[in-house]
Amino acid sequence: MVDDYSELGFETRAIHAGQKPDPRTGAVIVPIYQTSTYAQDGVGGTREGDYEYSRTANPTRSALEEALASLEGGRHALAFASGMAASDVVLRSTLRPGDHLVLGNDAYGGTFRLIDKVLSLWGVEHTVADLANLDEVRAAIRPETKLIWCESPTNPMLGIADIAALAGVAHDAGARLVVDNTFATPYLQNPLALGADIVLHSTTKYLGGHSDVVGGAIITNEDELREQFFYLRNAAGAVPGPFDAWLTLRGIKTLALRMERHSDNAEKIVQALVKHPKVAKVYYPGLPEHPGHETAAKQMRRFGGMVSFSHVDGEQAALEVASRTKLFILAESLGGIESLIEHPGKMTHASTAGSTLQVPADLLRLSVGIEDGRDLVADLLAALG
Repeated sequence: MVDDYSELGFETRAIHAGQKPDPRTGAVIVPIYQTSTYAQDGVGGTREGDYEYSRTANPTRSALEEALASLEGGRHALAFASGMAASDVVLRSTLRPGDHLVLGNDAYGGTFRLIDKVLSLWGVEHTVADLANLDEVRAAIRPETKLIWCESPTNPMLGIADIAALAGVAHDAGARLVVDNTFATPYLQNPLALGADIVLHSTTKYLGGHSDVVGGAIITNEDELREQFFYLRNAAGAVPGPFDAWLTLRGIKTLALRMERHSDNAEKIVQALVKHPKVAKVYYPGLPEHPGHETAAKQMRRFGGMVSFSHVDGEQAALEVASRTKLFILAESLGGIESLIEHPGKMTHASTAGSTLQVPADLLRLSVGIEDGRDLVADLLAALG
């Protein structure tokens, strides 16, 4: 039986949901069940009705899934070997040849590649729309539309969609709303409570939080969807190992503390960038002039640790800044305790080149870590010159 922690605070749920002391030894941390198979109580007699083979179920992974469901306020969570594996299962479970989805005009390059280059071969079509413009979204919907795929904040331009309004548009059309909540995390935003049908995470990022594990997750309230996702995950096998699940569980225990520090440091960075003569524009939903600021303030607890900005002197100058930082490490990914800098056009979003999702060549993306904020500002200002 799953314990009900729904009335407890986020920080309490992050530590206790799905993570009771081991009944045999009293260990306060969930064990790593490093096993591929389980002794059965007679033919077909699986332990607790779940455990027969670790591709299908593993107790460490089950603990992680219970914790993730609690943090997102959902009934069901499934963990995956990567965020892209989770995305693939959502898409192939809910779409069939001839179906259509609406994709935001600023989306993670890997998501775009999967939809544009892989699903298109399977006969699934998509239309790109500005998800902040509900009229544009409505115009993009067809009779065969089954999904609206949303990021908020978006990657890498930090755009904001009104999730509750977007859910209404999707449901009016008989479609489902998927929200990739990787940037915001369940600490800052809970899309299911705003009307979304499916929440997706790359747990590699803020949930794991230490750049030492790759994973993904899906959370939903729909029993039927859970069964579809579970079936395809088991059939295709994109599951995290028990140690990966354990590392992610360890990470989420400190998620609330880390997200507060990420947000604090990001605000310091933004304050420095908006005043710098070499910065043409700063993309951060916490800025009052950001077009999605009011919506973000309504649906998010804080504005997060991701910041993007463009250089007044163009692409080459932006590349030089990325090569000169000392504390901001030039690397892909995000959401770890260390600060990272990247050039989306040549790195994470290279697959969008030539498409409507192509990112500006002068853009740099920062994943602001939890170091001393003053040191991070000094490092970035020195690199800008």
